[in-house]
Amino acid sequence: MSALAHEAPCDPGLDEVLWQAWKAMDLPEGYRAEIIEGSIEVSPTGRRRHTVLTNRLRRALEAHLANGDLQAFQDGNLIHGRKICIPDLFVGPEDLDEIPDEEGLGVDATRVALVAEVVSPGKEAHRRDHIRKRRWYAQAGIPVYLVIDDFDDQGTVTVFSGPDPERATYATKTTVAYGTPVVVPDGPAKGLEITETLTRP
Repeated sequence: MSALAHEAPCDPGLDEVLWQAWKAMDLPEGYRAEIIEGSIEVSPTGRRRHTVLTNRLRRALEAHLANGDLQAFQDGNLIHGRKICIPDLFVGPEDLDEIPDEEGLGVDATRVALVAEVVSPGKEAHRRDHIRKRRWYAQAGIPVYLVIDDFDDQGTVTVFSGPDPERATYATKTTVAYGTPVVVPDGPAKGLEITETLTRP
């Protein structure tokens, strides 16, 4: 477990310029655009393995949340200020109309309980999910951030918890190799165990 580094916030004027540019974008099918740390990042949707892992995690979360009023969602716009992230999966109220952003383009990230990313191949994808998105989610105060990474050594699962929005960091980071169970420590998914059943080939 370790504390993580701080990144200075972006210029508010730049945030507005990027926000307007993002809203005007018309991407081809199979691509998505996010506003992360002072730039618009365009990336393709995931490969088959990416989809398999995301769906396994969604099913595990749905089973864990079955008796509550929260639900797991895939590929939705999370808005925080004039910034946007599109996590592979997030947990929010069953009726997302309860937490709209001010322009109706997504949901208010500060009301989301958990986010998860499945890392795509390549160094840039690794930096985006492990560093830039981790800071974004911490700034939004999202209690738990879960990262599943096939490309980190032989595969790892990392759970971040205890967000510090002012420092854009999480207080706690737990990383385990595939095959070693890890438990979600906080929030509505508290007690959910991520095991080899989820990360298996």
